[in-house]
Amino acid sequence: MDVRRQLPAVDALLAHPAVDAARLHHGHRLTRRAVRQVLDEARRRLSAGLASELASQPSEPSANPHDTLAAAAVERLAELARPACRAVFNLSGTVIHTNLGRSPLTEAAIAAMAEAARHPMALEYDLEDGGRGDRDRLVEGLLCELTGAEAATVVNNNAGAVLLALGALGAGREALISRGELIEIGGAFRMPDIMQAAGCHLREVGATNRTHAHDFESAIGEHTGLIVKAHTSNYAITGFTQSVPEATLAEIAHAHGLPFLVDLGSGALADFSALGLPYEAQPGDAIAAGADVVTFSGDKLLGGPQAGIIVGRRTAIATIKRHPLKRALRLDKLTLAALEATLRLYRDSDAPERDIPTLALLTRGEAEIAALGERLLPRVRELLADFDVTLAPCASQLGSGSLPVDRLPSRALAWRSRADTRRQRERQLRRLESALRRLPRPVIGRIRDAALLLDLRCLATAADEAVFLGQLAELPERYAAPGGANNGGTP
Repeated sequence: MDVRRQLPAVDALLAHPAVDAARLHHGHRLTRRAVRQVLDEARRRLSAGLASELASQPSEPSANPHDTLAAAAVERLAELARPACRAVFNLSGTVIHTNLGRSPLTEAAIAAMAEAARHPMALEYDLEDGGRGDRDRLVEGLLCELTGAEAATVVNNNAGAVLLALGALGAGREALISRGELIEIGGAFRMPDIMQAAGCHLREVGATNRTHAHDFESAIGEHTGLIVKAHTSNYAITGFTQSVPEATLAEIAHAHGLPFLVDLGSGALADFSALGLPYEAQPGDAIAAGADVVTFSGDKLLGGPQAGIIVGRRTAIATIKRHPLKRALRLDKLTLAALEATLRLYRDSDAPERDIPTLALLTRGEAEIAALGERLLPRVRELLADFDVTLAPCASQLGSGSLPVDRLPSRALAWRSRADTRRQRERQLRRLESALRRLPRPVIGRIRDAALLLDLRCLATAADEAVFLGQLAELPERYAAPGGANNGGTP
């Protein structure tokens, strides 16, 4: 007898009480898909001669094989219904984490995005004269007011901003840049590659650690198109170093009739020093120094949505906006709505460090974080017998290429294995790391110095604290499950 014939039909499994109850929540179409997948997998296992799950619980003679398949179908249905883009707890110690979506948005930006998604918007429509308008006007005035620039335009991210500006201002000509500023950003995107894609010919100036004004002067020739300065926001060169100030580069460029472009990478619209944070370059500083074009990100230190912001002289911005790539890189209405709301907070708020979540996380006091850890510690210690848990001092980093050598004092829940051997301890830490990632709202930490650290800096709201505590009861089961074996590191 073919044992595969013992499997129920799709409709029979759909009628099982457990599956039928799940169908009422998820709908018939998705439930049928889950049932078909489970039955197809069961047939493949039986065809391969492997042990079937139809009798996988000998300790329960009364177990119905259909119950086992129904439970598998309900579990598969939950997997299919779970979105791939899921909220997580960022306890990695990196506040602006590229792999975790960078900066959280303000409530004002979230509301603006919802409004833009729900209704038609005056995106490229001039309400004054009833004609076609320019979508950049939604944020241009705010950007000019906040940076001191004459004009502004926005694209999808800062790499796009640099590519567009280089292509518009220097295609077919040489772009001079200090050898020590040939940066690589995340995902192996490198400044030389961006210049090549923009049609510019890279001309390296000076040495890796020291570049002087006369290096630029001597490099300028008939083929020179522009001078570029890239802010080294994701690394630091220390020791015997020298770089040319922006004001000096602007003078050199303008004396030869060349545009001067400054790429800040992150860029900040708040005075970080006044907030008790390490100083970070602001677009307004470069504009005041004479830069013709300044590019920076919207979703890093600014705390807004992903965007590439270009500010500068009116003639240079007009040239950039006429480039064919501008349309290909333009922002949609949701991003523009969020960016406008964020910029309004910088202009109008009495306390941006309170109203902009990224700034609030970066300026969060060490004492507040320690108090949170003391509240959580008793609940966490009683979860798993395999681990000792302590509240340990740690250092958060800003992330996304911002202030690479600076750290913020914080506190972390430090999990250390009680196993006898180093190999066993490492295995248990990886199992724990995986179990935390498989919680309903995954928890992302980092393994360092033979401990799994959950940096509490970004666990900042009472609602998040309640969710975090509420799902801890599932951790022992996730840790003990076969899937608890390591299936990859943290992002």
